[in-house]
Amino acid sequence: MKHNVFSRYFLAGLWNTVFGYGVFAGLIALYADYTHYLLIALGSNVLAITNAYVVHKLWVFRTKGNYVSEYIRYWLVYGATAGLGLLALAILVSGLMVNIYLAQAGVLCAQVIFSFMGHRKFSFGSSINS
Repeated sequence: MKHNVFSRYFLAGLWNTVFGYGVFAGLIALYADYTHYLLIALGSNVLAITNAYVVHKLWVFRTKGNYVSEYIRYWLVYGATAGLGLLALAILVSGLMVNIYLAQAGVLCAQVIFSFMGHRKFSFGSSINS
């Protein structure tokens, strides 16, 4: 059922946002003195996207098999949103002087919203078990 998938996606989005933001904030706290914030954001995105894939595959969309092809498609969708997120983060922090923590929180929320359709239609496609 579509409603159940969206409800699970919404809850997964909350978890993934907390996880991704927590990893980012923790890495900033540990490494910001000697590592550029965009490199930290890139590393935190790799961890967050991999965590999100596992949650989406096993709990949200409940697909079986196709691990490699789904993971590649997942990276294409989430990687694109992450790339746009990094661009937005750079614009917000360096261009508009928005607080780095506030900027990343906004970027992560936007990523959750924009990635749903890509994952539903492309990453996991017709193999979704609602």
